[in-house]
Amino acid sequence: MTEPAVKTKQTATLLKAVYKNVRMASDSILNLMPKVRDERLKNDMTVQLSAFDAFASRAAKLLGEEGVKPEEEGMMTRMSAKMGAMMNTMRDSTSTHLAEMLVEGATMGVNDMLKQMREAENSSVGESALRLARDVCAYEEKIVRDMREAYLR
Repeated sequence: MTEPAVKTKQTATLLKAVYKNVRMASDSILNLMPKVRDERLKNDMTVQLSAFDAFASRAAKLLGEEGVKPEEEGMMTRMSAKMGAMMNTMRDSTSTHLAEMLVEGATMGVNDMLKQMREAENSSVGESALRLARDVCAYEEKIVRDMREAYLR
């Protein structure tokens, strides 16, 4: 592969990971939303959903610029996540438990983004893709802090 082709492939790999991360976060929030009784938590989750949708749009746009179509999770993965959320909230749907679930999901997202960024930083990934990954990671770290401060004290 030529140098630009390698850069494009590595950039697309990072952007696909970002897209998958934020779509999974959006799906998780949508799966939990019907269980939320606390208006403040519902508002916080609505803001998070909006932010993740904006990140997904940015990732899709950058992928398009790389000539790549964003890939959605498979139906089995999405159904498995939905069932997991349903089972997890069946016994406990308090705001504290829902916030814990959001913290757990955001922490997994941060860990995945950090891994992806480490790999990308050692290659010739496009700066806009790396910036988006950093923005997503920073936002997920903010969710962890905000949820812990507001609901897990």
